[in-house]
Amino acid sequence: MERQSKPLLLTDEEMRKFITEGFLILKTDFSKGFHEKLNDQLLNVYEEEGNPGNNLLPRVTELQRVFEHPVITGALTSVLGPDYMLHAHRHGHYNASEVAGEWHKDSYWGYNRMRNHHPWWAMIMYFPQDTPAELGPTGILPGTQNYDSRVFEADELDQEVKACGEAGTFALIHYDIWHRATPNTLGNPRFMLKFEFMRTQAPTKPSWNNAESEWKLPESTSPLFAQHEVMWEETWNWLTGKIGSMSEKATNDSNFIENKLNALEDDYEPVALNAAYELACCGKYGVQNLLSALHHEKANVSRLAAYGLSIAGKDAIPGLIIALNSSRTSTVIRAIFALSEHRHLAAEAVPALTQLVEHPSVIIRRSVTEALGMIATPANEIVAGLTKCLQDPDAQTRFMAGLSLARIGAPADSAVPQLEVALQDENRYVRAHAAEALRYIGTEQANKALITFLFNSRWCPTTTPANTFYP
Repeated sequence: MERQSKPLLLTDEEMRKFITEGFLILKTDFSKGFHEKLNDQLLNVYEEEGNPGNNLLPRVTELQRVFEHPVITGALTSVLGPDYMLHAHRHGHYNASEVAGEWHKDSYWGYNRMRNHHPWWAMIMYFPQDTPAELGPTGILPGTQNYDSRVFEADELDQEVKACGEAGTFALIHYDIWHRATPNTLGNPRFMLKFEFMRTQAPTKPSWNNAESEWKLPESTSPLFAQHEVMWEETWNWLTGKIGSMSEKATNDSNFIENKLNALEDDYEPVALNAAYELACCGKYGVQNLLSALHHEKANVSRLAAYGLSIAGKDAIPGLIIALNSSRTSTVIRAIFALSEHRHLAAEAVPALTQLVEHPSVIIRRSVTEALGMIATPANEIVAGLTKCLQDPDAQTRFMAGLSLARIGAPADSAVPQLEVALQDENRYVRAHAAEALRYIGTEQANKALITFLFNSRWCPTTTPANTFYP
C-alpha cells in the first residue's frame, strides 16, 4: 500500500490517557519483511561491532523509515508540537536475560535537573520483533511520570503495563515515567530501540486532533496510584496554550488552605503533590503560602511548592524573583524552574536570571541556562546570556545552552559565531546541540556554518571494520 505522509494525530481520548497514564502503546503497519530485514541489520551490527550507541540510525538505515511513519510523527507532533527535535542520544537495548531490570527514570545524560510534569520531553521505545510478555518487553508504571520517589514496593506490581505486541509496536512515554526491562524467559534476542525527543516550542494551541476544549477524565485508564484532577486539567490546558489557567479557580477559604498546607507535608508524594497544585488555585493567598513553603527546611516540601508555583500565574513572579537571592542553592534552583514555566510572563525576571549565568554554583548555572531558553524574551538579553553559557567550563551548561538557543530560533542569530566554536567542543552533546541550534536558528549565517560542519563530519553508513573501503 502507498504510505501516508501526513501525521496521524492523536485523538482527545488518547491525549487524555497520555496525560493521566504517561504513556501510549501504538503500532506501525510495516510489513513482516520490513521487520525481518531490520532485525537482520541489528543482529549483524551487534555481532560484528557491538552496540552502535548514538550511531544507531546511520548504522541501521531502515530505522529512518520508522521515524517517518505517520503514526509515529503524529504521536510526537500531538504531544511535543510540530517542531519537535530528535535528540542526539539514542540507544538500542538488547535483552536476553531472565533477570528483571531495576525500576528507574532515565537521566538527562548526567544532567541533574528538576523533572517537569509538562511534556517537554518524550521517548519512543520501538520493538522491531514480535514481543510477547515472555520475551521481556519494557514494563511501565502508569501515572508515575509525576513522582520523584518510588511510591510502590517491589512486590506491588499490579499496576505494571508491559509494552507487548507484534513487530512494529512502540511505547510513547513521558520522559520521566518509572519503567524497567522485564524478564526474558524465552532467551531469544529482544531489541528495544530507544529514541528521545524534545519540544522546541511551548504550545500555543492544541497540536493533536482536538475536538473538545474542556478537560475530562479518559473513559478508561490503567490502575493508578492516585487521582490528580487539578494537575491533569492544568496539563491539558497547558497543551492548548494556556499559562496559569488554574489561578482562575481561586478560593480564599482559609480552612481549605490550612488543610492543603498540612497535606503538602504528607510523606506520601501523591497526596503532597495534589496539595501543591490545589494551593496554586487559591489566588494570592495560596501563592503566598507556596512561596513560604519554597523556603521550607524539608526538601520535598520545597520541591513540591515549586511545582505549585510553576502553574500559579503572574502573582507568583515577584516572590520567585526574590527567592533567586536565597542562600540555599536548592531554593534558587526551584525558583528558576518555576519562573521558566511562566515563559514570557516571567520576562521581568530576566535581568536577575542573567546575573546567575556566572554564579559559583554549577547546578544554578545549568538551571538558569535552561530557563532562559524557555522564557525566550527579551531575546537580545537572553541570547547574550546564553552565548556566555556556551563558554562555561561545565560541559552540561554548554550543551544546555545549545538546546536553549534552538528553542529561541532565528532571534538567536547573534550566537552563531560562538555556536561555530561549540561545534568543535570535546563533548559530543555540546557539538550535537550546537548543530541543532544552528538548524533551528535557520538564518543564512547559521545554515552556512551547519552545512560546513556536516560535510566535514559526514558519516558513511556502510563503512565498518569488516567493510573498510570496498564496494
